[in-house]
Amino acid sequence: MKKSISYWSFEGGLDAKKPIRDAMKEAKAARFDCIELAFAPTGVLCPDTTEAQCREILADAQSIGIEISSLCTGMYWDFSLTDDDEAVRQKAYDLSVSYIEHARMLKVKNVLVICGAVDVFFKPDFKKVQYDVVWKRSVSQLKKLGRVAEKNGVTLCVENVWNKFLLSPIEMKIFLNEIGSKNVGCYFDVGNIMLYGFPQQWIRILGKRIKRVHLKDFKTSVGTAAGFCDLLAGDVPWGEVMKAFREVGYDGPSTAEMMPYDPTLLERTSLAMDKIFVM
Repeated sequence: MKKSISYWSFEGGLDAKKPIRDAMKEAKAARFDCIELAFAPTGVLCPDTTEAQCREILADAQSIGIEISSLCTGMYWDFSLTDDDEAVRQKAYDLSVSYIEHARMLKVKNVLVICGAVDVFFKPDFKKVQYDVVWKRSVSQLKKLGRVAEKNGVTLCVENVWNKFLLSPIEMKIFLNEIGSKNVGCYFDVGNIMLYGFPQQWIRILGKRIKRVHLKDFKTSVGTAAGFCDLLAGDVPWGEVMKAFREVGYDGPSTAEMMPYDPTLLERTSLAMDKIFVM
C-alpha cells in the first residue's frame, strides 16, 4: 500500500484555503507517498479552478515527488444527490459533473462520492428522506454520473458514511450491482464502519469493488463522532484489517483522514501507518 494523507488533515484544509503546493510539500516531508485533494464549491480547488491551474498543481506534485491519490469532497452534505428538493438534487448533479471533470484535469482516477442521505447527524435542520426513496434516487443519479465518469476516465467511489444508508456490506454490494457500472465502486472507510460493523468483514465481502480506502480509528465505547481518534488509539482490529486487504488484493493508496489539525498530527499519523502496514 501507499501512504496517503487527506488535504483536510492540514491547517486550513477544511476551509479549502491551504495552498495545495504547501500541503504537498508538508505531506512529502512527513514521508507520505500521496495526498488526497479536496474539491469544494469555493476555495483552492473548486468549479472555478481552470485547466491551466490544474496543470500547475500537477507540475508541483511532480517536482515535489508526490502523487495525487484521489479527490474527496464535503459538498454532498450541503447538496445531496437525493434531497427532496429537485433544485438541490440538480445542484448536486452539476457540482458532481465539475468534480469529475476536474479529476480528469488532475489525472486522478478515483473520486469519493456520498451517494445520498437518509439523515445527516451533524445537521439538526436536515430534512430526513425516506430510505427507499434515497435508494431509488441515488441509483438513478449514479447511473447518469457513471456515464459521465466513464467519458472522463474516472471512477466514482461511494463511501460508507454516517448517513443512515447502506448499513451492511451485502447492501453496499447489491447497491453497486444495481448501478451496474465499472466506473462506480466503493470508497471503504475503516473507522466509519466501527459504529455498526466489522471492517474485515466488509473488506472480504466487497473485495475488488473497493477502489480506495480511508484509514481512521474509532473508540466504540464512545459511540459518537468524539470517538474518532489517532490511528492505533482506538478499537480497529488493524491486524485483521490488513490481513483482509491482502486477501482481496487491495494494494492501492490508503488515505489517513485525520482531524482536527494540530502541529504533530502528520508525523504521528505517518509513524502509525508505518506500523499498520506491516501488521
